[in-house]
Amino acid sequence: MTVPTQDPGYQAAGAPPHADEVRGSSLGDLMRQVTTDLSTLMRQEVELAKAEIRQEGKKAGKAAGLFGGAGFGGYMVALFVSIAIWQFLDNVMDSGLAALIVAVIWAAVAAVLYSMGKKNAERIRGLKQTNDSVRRIPDALKPHPEGVIR
Repeated sequence: MTVPTQDPGYQAAGAPPHADEVRGSSLGDLMRQVTTDLSTLMRQEVELAKAEIRQEGKKAGKAAGLFGGAGFGGYMVALFVSIAIWQFLDNVMDSGLAALIVAVIWAAVAAVLYSMGKKNAERIRGLKQTNDSVRRIPDALKPHPEGVIR
């Protein structure tokens, strides 16, 4: 992220101008300064959001790859254990009934995993820093259509 360049007469953010400086400035200069400050603020907010998305995206991508590998390994284990259980049950009952029992067990496992996944998905934090920063932008910058008179 680059730091915006400032002209020599520019006040640091948060430092209010002195009354003499305001009196000596034209309305156009004051509006230019406000516009520049708003533009800089918006650019910085967008850059913060981009950086935060990149950072969280990298973490999510790495985790997704690792979960994918673990999922494939788990799938292979589950497949062969299911076949073994099916073959074991086939020795004491009809083959079709043994397959149905294994399928019902997997349906129950899938339902539990879906429920757990849904709960975890609800806890995704999103862009916390960006949201906090945007909330601090003064109310004057937020649109209030009910108060606009034309």
